[in-house]
Amino acid sequence: MRAFVTGATGWIGSAVVDELISAGHQVIGLARTDRAEQALAAKGVGVVRGDLDDLDSLRRGADQADAVIHMANKHDWGNPAESDRSERVAVRALGDALAGSDRPFVVAAPLSGLVEGRPATEDDVSPAIGPDSNRGGSENLALDYVAQGVRTVITRFAPSVHGHGDWGFVNFLTAAAREKGVSGYVGDGSAAWSAVHRDDAARLIRLGMEQAPAGTRLHAVAEEAVTTKAIAEAIGRSLGLPVDSVTPGDTGPHFGFVGRFFATTMTASSDVSRRLLSWEPTGPSLLADIEAGAYTA
Repeated sequence: MRAFVTGATGWIGSAVVDELISAGHQVIGLARTDRAEQALAAKGVGVVRGDLDDLDSLRRGADQADAVIHMANKHDWGNPAESDRSERVAVRALGDALAGSDRPFVVAAPLSGLVEGRPATEDDVSPAIGPDSNRGGSENLALDYVAQGVRTVITRFAPSVHGHGDWGFVNFLTAAAREKGVSGYVGDGSAAWSAVHRDDAARLIRLGMEQAPAGTRLHAVAEEAVTTKAIAEAIGRSLGLPVDSVTPGDTGPHFGFVGRFFATTMTASSDVSRRLLSWEPTGPSLLADIEAGAYTA
């Protein structure tokens, strides 16, 4: 199968590209810069130059492919409305290009904000609907294309997709610990995150592209709940720093933007995903990665 991957040089997207190639698939990647194009070419990946705002490039990539895997997002924490806008229009452009083809359309989505008070399941419908909602309501928009002959598969990612080179939430928490001289957690540290190693997440994406029925929601979750206090303690051990509680009122000044996520429980199960695709995570745990130095280089 030939897959067009947006975000093909990103943290998770680059692992997805490697997983697809290892499984014998051909890959076309969206490249925004010369450096990205060179990185993809070095792997033998075909290149479409463009970005999320270049809708023609998205359509060209989709037209050349048997499947589309949409991993890219602007992640503009200073202007989330712009990230939401670009995500929605990109999903619409790709969905329109795939309409009537029965080709797979694998769309990355977050687990945050789905439910409160319990772990989210694959049966939970995203409450984000419409352009003014989180990520522009792209998950539900992509699922709307099932009725138009697209094999949409949503893959929701744990808040920590971890491993060496991760630039996500745990990287920001580690940077805050270095800056403040203490590895903090919020309140009593009982808030918890799900986690998954990026290689396991990449394998789930590949299996979803190959096998998942239209309308499937998958959860890239290996560990259902790792407490934020345990995360802070592992960071403290890896950096040789003390560990202490941060009061909720000091969350922003201490952690920056990531503080509001660190104070929030974001957990989910992956039982349905495991049964459906015989997916069994094999990578190291989040705490093992932190303690092995994945975030201290």
